Amino acid sequence: MNIQLTDKVAVITGGSTGIGAATALLYAEAGAKVVIGDINELDGRETVNVIEKQGGEAIFCATNVTSEDDVTTLMRTAEETYGGIHILVTCAGILEGASVHISDFDAATFNSVIDVNLNGTFYALKHAVPIMRESGGGVILCIASGAGIRGGSSSVAYASSKGGVNGLLMTVENQVGSGIRMHTICPGGLATPLKLGQIAQSAKRDGQDPDAAVANALKSLADPIGVARVLTFLASEEGSYVRGIISTR
Repeated sequence: MNIQLTDKVAVITGGSTGIGAATALLYAEAGAKVVIGDINELDGRETVNVIEKQGGEAIFCATNVTSEDDVTTLMRTAEETYGGIHILVTCAGILEGASVHISDFDAATFNSVIDVNLNGTFYALKHAVPIMRESGGGVILCIASGAGIRGGSSSVAYASSKGGVNGLLMTVENQVGSGIRMHTICPGGLATPLKLGQIAQSAKRDGQDPDAAVANALKSLADPIGVARVLTFLASEEGSYVRGIISTR
């Protein structure tokens, strides 16, 4: 199957590393113009450089998704640079408070995770949807997790934020109608900076060697490119018959 995203404009929050970067590369390869929004400027610009060297088109926009002004600027930059938005992928996320019991969970940590994972997704949808409507419709793919949707998590805050992302999408989907297709994506265990950081944090908390724990985990964790392939299919016309929550390995 030759998946094409020619003439599509894709905005990817958290596109500097992990699932977001892998998706940016595949989208550009399929012909999309990619706008990466992230606080990680070094890796974000490197991802843009790789896309450009491969003949694709992309730009980086420094974006803190907890700032509504930043997210507004990101979406306007996509519109002003490329003429619209056809695809939105929300990958920006953090995991803090791993293995902390609810009775000891710090409110500031909880709020920080909610701010990035849930509020950041809310801002992205709020400011992308009007532009996407003007662009003739499109596809919104929000990275959630099995945590908070099918089961628990190592972090009270992370599970709460990802369950919230799913609830947000279900509600917004009813508002936007058939012109904008939306999916909650629940990846499995992947070798991303987020996951590896959580493993190291948990190992340290338990008095174990973080480096050894990460090395051991890498033996079983999957490559983010697999999820990026799923996201590329879903963003395309070939994926237009798919509905609902998507789970991957």
